[in-house]
Amino acid sequence: MTRRLLSYAFPFMDGLNPLAEAPNTAAGDATLHMDEETFRGFYTRTAGMLWAYLARATNDPAAADDLLQEAYYRLLRTTVAFETDDHRKNYLFRIATNLIRDRFRRPRIDNAQLPEFGEGDIAATGDLAQQTQQRSDLARAMSQLSQRERELVWLAYGQGSSHREIAGALGLKTGSIKPLLFRARRKLARILAS
Repeated sequence: MTRRLLSYAFPFMDGLNPLAEAPNTAAGDATLHMDEETFRGFYTRTAGMLWAYLARATNDPAAADDLLQEAYYRLLRTTVAFETDDHRKNYLFRIATNLIRDRFRRPRIDNAQLPEFGEGDIAATGDLAQQTQQRSDLARAMSQLSQRERELVWLAYGQGSSHREIAGALGLKTGSIKPLLFRARRKLARILAS
């Protein structure tokens, strides 16, 4: 059962040799608190928003893919008993947040950034050009925020999470979210205005 759950979240596992002698998974299955259908439903409901959060926080879609896999793997391997689906989701986002922090603690050589383009590189006119310019401006402004500020802004406005959900995902007190969000918004507005 562990192999089937993990293969749903990690499709590359389907290519493993099924005839190879598998380790004893009876002990591993005892730690799982979800059956296959529960995991499929949870994954379907949360994978998109978690990937978007990871991609925005890391500014790297490839890293978001890796961290998404690792977050679900760690969630499946945890021994924590979850009271509700929201508790499980908050725990998943906390795992993802810790993975992001770990990633930035240990800089990687493979994180080569492409050079940024200058101000006047988008010469087209119309709504598409304006939207592209606004997205580019916002991406540059977001990259100037601290990691915590990016996480707060994205969870609040990109994902529409409540203050309680943000607090659970980031490991902060619920009462501290409002002032932290206010400061992050004010800083973002100042960066965009300059």
